[in-house]
Amino acid sequence: MGLPGSGKTTIGRQLGRRLGLPFVDSDHVIEQQLGCSIREFFAREGEDSFRDVEQQVLDELTQSHVGVIATGGGAVLREANRRHLHERGHVIYLRSAPEDVFRRVRHDTARPLLQVEDPLNRLRTLFETRDPLYREAAHFVIETGRPSVATLVNMIIMQLELAGRLPSRPDAPTSQLPAANP
Repeated sequence: MGLPGSGKTTIGRQLGRRLGLPFVDSDHVIEQQLGCSIREFFAREGEDSFRDVEQQVLDELTQSHVGVIATGGGAVLREANRRHLHERGHVIYLRSAPEDVFRRVRHDTARPLLQVEDPLNRLRTLFETRDPLYREAAHFVIETGRPSVATLVNMIIMQLELAGRLPSRPDAPTSQLPAANP
């Protein structure tokens, strides 16, 4: 999870590949269910209606999907989403400075919340509002800064391994401990 443009889909897809797990982007599932783009639905039905659909999709995904899920940036706005994500998975918050996100998405017209006169100011406001919510739902916080996608994926895997949240891999080196005598 993280701000729009923080790399959730890109990093999530690569993380899934590295872990050999299926990847799903909740926004793509929502668009398939709606039969139109999120931007179109947002314009036609409003944010509250979109958040209702998002909540239902995330509830279903967190119960059924065994793999990596990328959420929309505003998924944390609903308490039920934060609770379901935290209780049913291992949540990684990709924490990005608004200025870094702006640099990445300034020409992207597919993000409805950023189609405003001052998108950088909008990102700063979103960050201020959502950062505490992301932290509440997250098990791990990864500062994205400017590392490559591969470096960020390695950082996430390392955090999951250190926390004992990944099954041991058959190809991972193991240390041999002497057997204790009974």
